[in-house]
Amino acid sequence: MDLLNTLVDKGLRRETPTRAEALAVLATSDDDLLDVVAAAGKVRRHWFGRRVKLNYLVNLKSGLCPEDCSYCSQRLGSKADILKYTWLKPDQASQAAAAGLAGGAKRVCLVASGRGPTDRDVDRVSDTIRAIKDQNEDVEVCACLGLLSDGQAERLREAGADAYNHNLNTSESTYGDITTTHTYADRVDTVRKAHAAGLSACSGLIAGMGESDEDLVDVVFALRGLDPDSVPVNFLIPFEGTPLAKEWNLTPQRCLRILAMTRFVCPDVEVRIAGGREVHLRTMQPLALHLANSIFLGDYLTSEGQAGKADLEMIADAGFEVEGAGEVTLPEHRAGGGCGSHEGGGACGPAVTDSSASAPEEPRTDLVAVRRRGAGTDLAPNA
Repeated sequence: MDLLNTLVDKGLRRETPTRAEALAVLATSDDDLLDVVAAAGKVRRHWFGRRVKLNYLVNLKSGLCPEDCSYCSQRLGSKADILKYTWLKPDQASQAAAAGLAGGAKRVCLVASGRGPTDRDVDRVSDTIRAIKDQNEDVEVCACLGLLSDGQAERLREAGADAYNHNLNTSESTYGDITTTHTYADRVDTVRKAHAAGLSACSGLIAGMGESDEDLVDVVFALRGLDPDSVPVNFLIPFEGTPLAKEWNLTPQRCLRILAMTRFVCPDVEVRIAGGREVHLRTMQPLALHLANSIFLGDYLTSEGQAGKADLEMIADAGFEVEGAGEVTLPEHRAGGGCGSHEGGGACGPAVTDSSASAPEEPRTDLVAVRRRGAGTDLAPNA
């Protein structure tokens, strides 16, 4: 397929595809799916080999968020039956992180619900970062605390944070349909604050919220323009009790096409399969490893994930290997002088879609399990 040959050539040169080419990837048929995966896999292996980076989430504060993000089980007015608790103490968070690190994770992502941190919250998280790094000197720590005020990114960096996550989630043109309590521009501003402070920027998207192919291409191109080091691709988990509970729009095949498109647009960036992979990729998860070079291990913020042991077995069975703590994730031209450096990094007619592939499936609500273990509970975490 000429399209795929062109995209591979561009990916190996770090050249941006056209919007038409990105849209054409999303419009490929299921008959061409393995060709799409193979082509994007060439780009993935060129920049990242067969390494898979493992990341581990610790939910520092769960639920009771004042924002109205329609996709989120922690949102204002959510009726989802999730765990709710206030801030974990530094030693509790460090203990939770240790379980993920023991399972092979090299990055810990510290997440807290809310619009954004107060200065006191930044102090809390800074203490938590130090507690984790005192026990595990080489671990990468990423904070995800919402919208940042001036100076807060610098304080997190001084405390030892390596990265900051704040997702764009969807296209600018449709953002107001998903969230009304803050703006798309607010999110862009926070990613830029993290970059300016020397933190490695992490920003991604959520697919499956009823968006169009054009929306998906818009947000991925916007992400490339922001030049994050890592791009998490989330697949909507349609929690009962949220406005998007009935949005079951994804098939495993569409998820793979979205990951492939993201890889072609962001060829040398850490593409991470994030929330919802078990729900929507299901038994096709191993194929996704040919597109993404990073996954979350264990549970997510408010839902349970695949068992950590099963993740490790899947990686090995698919012919990949877990990235070691001493290995640098990013290619040399992006890694530069260390985490957060971007020296030489640059700014980070379609085919007919098969009608059977685009038809929504019957909702599989049985696949969404509310997290009842790990941080905020007395039970051991999944890692």
